[in-house]
Amino acid sequence: MHADDKITKKNLLMFPLGTVGRDIMYNLVTSYLLAFVLFTRNLDAAQLSAITAIMVAARVFDALNDPIMGNIIERTRTKWGKFKPWLLIGILTTSVVIYAMFNTKLQGWAFVCFFGVMYFAYSITYTMHDISYWGMVPALSSDADTRNKFTSRATLFAGIGGVLAASLIPMFTAGDSAIGGNAVTAYGIVALGAAILGPLFLAFTIFGVTEERNANDEPAPPISFKKIFSTISGNSQLIWIAVIFLLQQIGNGIVLSGIGQTYIYVQFGYKGVFFTMFQMLGMMVTAFLMIFYPAVSKKFGRKKLMDYLMIIGAVGYLFMLCAGILPLTSGIKFSILTFGYMLANFGQYGFYLIMMISIMNTVEYNEYQHGVRDEAIIGSLRPFLTKMASALTVAIANLAYILFGILKYTNGISQYEQAANAGDMTAEAKADAITELLSGVQSGQSLGLLCVMTVLPLLLMYASYMLYKKKYVLDEAEYDRICAELDQRRQEKAA
Repeated sequence: MHADDKITKKNLLMFPLGTVGRDIMYNLVTSYLLAFVLFTRNLDAAQLSAITAIMVAARVFDALNDPIMGNIIERTRTKWGKFKPWLLIGILTTSVVIYAMFNTKLQGWAFVCFFGVMYFAYSITYTMHDISYWGMVPALSSDADTRNKFTSRATLFAGIGGVLAASLIPMFTAGDSAIGGNAVTAYGIVALGAAILGPLFLAFTIFGVTEERNANDEPAPPISFKKIFSTISGNSQLIWIAVIFLLQQIGNGIVLSGIGQTYIYVQFGYKGVFFTMFQMLGMMVTAFLMIFYPAVSKKFGRKKLMDYLMIIGAVGYLFMLCAGILPLTSGIKFSILTFGYMLANFGQYGFYLIMMISIMNTVEYNEYQHGVRDEAIIGSLRPFLTKMASALTVAIANLAYILFGILKYTNGISQYEQAANAGDMTAEAKADAITELLSGVQSGQSLGLLCVMTVLPLLLMYASYMLYKKKYVLDEAEYDRICAELDQRRQEKAA
């Protein structure tokens, strides 16, 4: 076996392994931070609105932070390369922040202020290793098929981290199986576990991956807002795919923003096992795409594949909506709702994989147009857009809670959880009290939550689909043509 082939084979294992713990961290914050806030803190509408504003403001802050971090990575010159130092610094500091975020007893406005500091700190620290991780992909291979393998395997292992989070966190933080008998204790211990697993898994990438370091032979580019702006604004395909990806990620994230979890609790009872089943089954169907995406994409092409994914996603959201509207028994309702989510998530995840490849392929387009790759700056847009979308989905969820009067019930659950944590109420008494509380939720309130988690995601998915078909021109044939042209330029330059 050729030496390069051995390195590629090793990288194809070590690189994706590194993201398992990172994605447990990411899912804890993205999918369960709002649940932690709602079910362990007593907040009025003003305080919840302040938390929403903090999360959105932090994402706007990332509009500067992410590209700056990408630019800093571009000019990093060490014997360990430009990515690995920031992987190490970022993952260790993120662990500290996540542990602190979920292990505080503050309430009210004091908690809101603490939350603001921690959330901005999380934005900074997570950005360090997230941009470094995904920015490394173009440095591992310029071959389209090999890059597809790196991306699909990394998303497969990211999905494993997501499945672990989805299967364990709800189960161990709500209902009868909550660690310590209450959500307050449970979230603190879960956060500790995530803070340990993140660095452990990323060590596979830090110590096991070998990337091309040709950039170390070139002068380090200066950090400048002009460079960041010119790279993004000068790449028309990058701008379009950024808009498309943002729309898709907002739609994709609404169910897991807290809306889906709250709807499940309202409809089927405050037991984490229900949401665990809903999430796990919904995510497991994406394993097919994670494993076989390179082959499927090669057979059909990205744009044709999107046609099928759009139909599957639309059917899934229709099933979910019908499950909530039709007069069905609880068991049948849950089964149809979960099956619908499986289809919807399959379609959305397929879109996500296509968007990931499409963003990365703008690196070669940038080199073709301007003579420079700017991998880290371009790579910084993906995590920025993902985090911006997650903040906007939380804003949508919080607005829905306020509009539909759901805060009354989440605050009631929080009071009972705190009483159990303080020893003033047994776990059994807490469960009975929460069941009685949730029995007061009106049908119009639960229907409102259902529409937010089905109709809105479907509309956003369709918008991203139409824009991709019309505005993104870097299909397989055009990308191959650009790569061939770049190879010819390099050969001419070398001669």
